[in-house]
Amino acid sequence: MVTKLYVGGIPYSATEQELEEFFSVAGSVVSARIITDRETNRSKGFGFVEMSTQEEAQQAITMLHDKDMGGRKITVNEARPKEDRPARRF
Repeated sequence: MVTKLYVGGIPYSATEQELEEFFSVAGSVVSARIITDRETNRSKGFGFVEMSTQEEAQQAITMLHDKDMGGRKITVNEARPKEDRPARRF
């Protein structure tokens, strides 16, 4: 079963391929996605990585949480479902 991880503190210059390679030390990476701003297309500094098994996801959390990636300490934990938030009015 694929397990999705939240990754915070990703360097703004990092690519999805670099994120995938960084997490591959913990196991098989199914996908790696960096979230970008809709208007500027620049990284927001966080993303999601899907590991192929729960065990590999737990290993990634243990191995990579608070580790340095490109000069920044990253946060790694199991992703939670997106919460419904009220619409923003401008």
